[in-house]
Amino acid sequence: MAERTQYEELMRQFSAFGAVRRELGRIMPSDCPAGSAAVLTLLDRYGDMRMSKLAELLSVDMSVTSRHVAHVVDRGWIERSPDPADKRSRILRLTPDGRTQVDELSRRTAQLLADRLNDWSDEEVGQLIQLMARLRASFGDCRTAQPPPTRPPVVADTPHSPHHELERTTRTPA
Repeated sequence: MAERTQYEELMRQFSAFGAVRRELGRIMPSDCPAGSAAVLTLLDRYGDMRMSKLAELLSVDMSVTSRHVAHVVDRGWIERSPDPADKRSRILRLTPDGRTQVDELSRRTAQLLADRLNDWSDEEVGQLIQLMARLRASFGDCRTAQPPPTRPPVVADTPHSPHHELERTTRTPA
């Protein structure tokens, strides 16, 4: 078990991590705030789903999820259709424009991370990925048990690029 001083330093690092999130937010298109990016990313990763499942994955209540969904529907990035199993429910799915937006968000995010972590080794990036996944699992993140991707993962230009593993596993901030 870690020492108390280590946990205190970890808390300081978490507080400072807000700057990283803000910088990631600044690279997003003005019409795609973080909540919208999260909706698109989750639909890309998990495929079509009900709004209740999306709210669970976002870890927010239905009213917040509804606002995010309305924003992306208005832009034509997702569509809502009746659920064949329950006509009262709607299924959310990415549109072709939504997939294009996800690809652009992913490209911007991967480029920023590659720029900022350009002096990190492949091993260091891999360790960060593993430790962040473990931390999320320790907090009971419902997204840790991921189904197979619904589309091929983003792959770097070459398997030997400095951030190949990062680019393969990271789509957007969600």
